[in-house]
Amino acid sequence: MSLARQQQPHPATQFIAPGHITRGEPLKYLLDARAVGLLADSVSAALPTFNSGAFCSAACDGLDALELKPRAAHIGAALWEALGQAAGSAEADRVAALLASLGPPLTTTAGYGLAPFFYLPHSALLHAWVTNTSLGLDACYALTQRFTAEFAIRPLLLRDQAAVLATFDGWVGDPNPHVRRLVSEGSRPRLPWGERLPALDADPTPMLPLLDRLLDDPDLYVRRSVANHIGDIAKRHPALAFDRCERWLAAPTKERNWVVRHAVRHPAKLGVAAALELRRRAK
Repeated sequence: MSLARQQQPHPATQFIAPGHITRGEPLKYLLDARAVGLLADSVSAALPTFNSGAFCSAACDGLDALELKPRAAHIGAALWEALGQAAGSAEADRVAALLASLGPPLTTTAGYGLAPFFYLPHSALLHAWVTNTSLGLDACYALTQRFTAEFAIRPLLLRDQAAVLATFDGWVGDPNPHVRRLVSEGSRPRLPWGERLPALDADPTPMLPLLDRLLDDPDLYVRRSVANHIGDIAKRHPALAFDRCERWLAAPTKERNWVVRHAVRHPAKLGVAAALELRRRAK
């Protein structure tokens, strides 16, 4: 397989999306025929044998009738098929072509609006079609620096939790905050929009040492994910979640206090005494 050097500017930079959801405008319209065309351009820039016309035809067929997540899955399936025809049927070749087509990584954690949704089909593709753990982790590492891989990484956790957690051990020290956040957000037992992780929902203790290492992350984007992860744990294991918060408050900082208050906000709203006490101490 021969991958050409990417052209600049990358087509993903042409995906101009609003900074917020416009009232009355369905979010699904972010993934329209124009987005499909830009996606085809991005792959063609890296893989000259890619059949843009066939891909666009397959991806747009029936697209108007679909909502956001089914649109992403539909486009992702068409992309996986087209990559197989252009790059070879091997999973490694398809993933290599996909990664070669990605645009520049995000350099900050805010200010992009909805433009990163350009990569929602990529996330759906990885979620549905990539089965090799090593390839999947490499792809999630690259994707999370452009959009988010919190959904794409969940099948890997379901199939090979030990291997993913071993990789997370290195990712907590990564210089990119999007990678560090993926450790916490991708492993949330009850992530909104994501499938449950039954093993971590039943026993979240394997994640606690990693959350400890992310607790004092310099980026609020990461610390908020840590708080939300503890909030997920609190739904089934409140004593475990509250105990972790107690440990964190043993050496309080302004940032740790915020994490604790955010982590226990839902049980506090329900009047749970331990949560109310933690929020009082974390002021």
